[in-house]
Amino acid sequence: MTMNNPARRQRPTIHDVARVAGVSRGTVSRVLNGGHHVSPAAAEAVNAAIRRTGYVVNRHARSLITGRSGSAAFLLTEPQERFFEDPNFNVLLRGCTQALAAHDIPLLLMIAGSRDEQRRIVRYVTAGHVDGVLLVSSHTGDPVAAQLARAGTPVVACGKPMDPRAGRLAHVAADDREGAREMVRHLLSAGRRRIATIAGPQDTPGGVDRLAGYREVLAEAGLPFEETLVETGDYGRAGGRACAERLLARHPDVDALFVASDLMARGALEALGDAGRSVPGDVAVGGFDDSSAALASAPALTTVRQPWDRISQEMVRVLLDRIAGEDTSAVILPTELVVRETA
Repeated sequence: MTMNNPARRQRPTIHDVARVAGVSRGTVSRVLNGGHHVSPAAAEAVNAAIRRTGYVVNRHARSLITGRSGSAAFLLTEPQERFFEDPNFNVLLRGCTQALAAHDIPLLLMIAGSRDEQRRIVRYVTAGHVDGVLLVSSHTGDPVAAQLARAGTPVVACGKPMDPRAGRLAHVAADDREGAREMVRHLLSAGRRRIATIAGPQDTPGGVDRLAGYREVLAEAGLPFEETLVETGDYGRAGGRACAERLLARHPDVDALFVASDLMARGALEALGDAGRSVPGDVAVGGFDDSSAALASAPALTTVRQPWDRISQEMVRVLLDRIAGEDTSAVILPTELVVRETA
């Protein structure tokens, strides 16, 4: 038996909102598209009517009118396993999602660790499926930034761009070099003189700048820079452990380690424990990021705090500016030394 329900409630329309608010349909449309040329009283009436009627914007219809998708992408150019291993990516994604939610803009997570994945995502993005891209973890030689820039897609990178082909790419970054300088000064102030470092990948901005900060402070202190006191890791825990093992084998007299990420520092702490070295008694250890890995280590890790909340907020702000046609090129944010038990 088929039953009809003539009382079934239809979805509210923009006309319903206008009627309840006591304004024209054009006023409602202007409120929905940014509130330009609308008085505060009219905007409040429209927003109250939207809440009362339960009106939901038809994003497909809006995109046909505006030529915009009403969404943005969080594009991580790393293998999928790195997204789940490195807590920084999750913190950054959460912050960007929350910042965009305040503007009613959904965020799409895209991971492209291989060239094939990058080509597919570039095709998808440049076809207009998103209005802009938050680009995370770009490497030297990575073609994504340059391809998106050439296509005219608004892009904001997390960290200084490494590929000159991308041109003047907007970016938001922590002051990696000064953060490294502050950590090495701290180790020196504790009387450490054989300071080794586990640097980040040298095709990433953080890897380059943190190593540069290390070298600069050694020079200021009148200490020689020794290539054999440097190992280059991949920001992962296993890589940090392997790097620390090689450093200890070459230089048993090392009395401090500056490690360019907290995850690598946790691996280094494991290697020091296996070698019978006490921390910080025999070897002081400093990390970078102030991620959950720093608090989970034993002992608790002295590190350099990146302002992840501000980074995500600024990335979203700059991206929205770029989408609107405004020119914001670079934002550099200060870091903070966090002293705990390892140094």
